[in-house]
This record gives sequence, structure tokens and C-alpha cells, in this order.
Amino acid sequence: MNARSAITIFSVFFLSIFAKAQYTMHKMVSVGYTYQNQSFGEVGGKLLFLKNDDVIYRLGGSALMGSANSKFAIMPKLQADVLLNFQKNVDFYHSYYFLIGAEGTNKYVAPKIGVTLFGILDLTGGYAFPIGDSGINGKELKGLNINFTLNVPTVFIHDMFK
Repeated sequence: MNARSAITIFSVFFLSIFAKAQYTMHKMVSVGYTYQNQSFGEVGGKLLFLKNDDVIYRLGGSALMGSANSKFAIMPKLQADVLLNFQKNVDFYHSYYFLIGAEGTNKYVAPKIGVTLFGILDLTGGYAFPIGDSGINGKELKGLNINFTLNVPTVFIHDMFK
């Protein structure tokens, strides 16, 4: 499976979900840390879609930046997540969600699972499968994948600077 196929599958899946019901969309800025056989900083944005707060969908794009074999490297990253909370008929005050998702770059695809606190602070882990040559500056990118991400809603940023 190449990156183009993975993107097409994610797009069709999420568009079919959103075509059935009216969802509210929220924009978020994300910053974080990714370990993929190498340490990377991450900066990007996400869109959060929700109809109720039991199941929430997120789509995101970001840039992974780090040093591989003493050379600076940047990789684009796309991701799709589903946040699940099994407490039915509870208001927006859910504190934690289980997270299932996948991320893909031009070098690897990684399914992942984890937890998120209020959908803002994520801790996920997974396993990356290489695409093509899978290396960056001679460093192989496969195996254990760990992410720690802070997602800040743009409404919060806007209100903070009023």
C-alpha cells in the first residue's frame, strides 16, 4: 500500500461518515513530539468533527522536523483519529477518550492507539510500516511509534489575545 492509497482510503471513510449527519467542526493547532526510530518535533493543525461527544473524529496535517544522522529533516504527516468515550448520555464533561487512528508520511504508515485528555492532550503508540525506501538521511523509519501531542483549539487562542 502506498501513501496515495492510504490517503484515498482515509478520505473516502471520513467523507462517507460526514455525509450522513450534520457535524460541528472545530479547528485546532497542534504541537508535539514523535518518536519513530528517531526524535521529531511536530507542528500542524487538526479539524475536530463531532455530533455528540461519545464519538469524535479528527483529521490533521503537520510537519515532522528533526535531525537524522546529523542532518536536518522535515517530513509531511497526515493523520486520522477516532476518539471514543463509552459513557452514554453524559454532557461535554468527558475527561478522557480512547483514541484509535493512523498516521502516514511519505516514509511510513503507522496505525496507533492511545488515550487523550479532553481531546487536547494525546498519548499514543503504534507500529510503523515503511513505504518505499523508508529512510530519511540514511536512517530507517520503521518499528515502534510514540506520539505526545498538545492540541489547542483556535477559539481558545483567539480569546486569549482579546
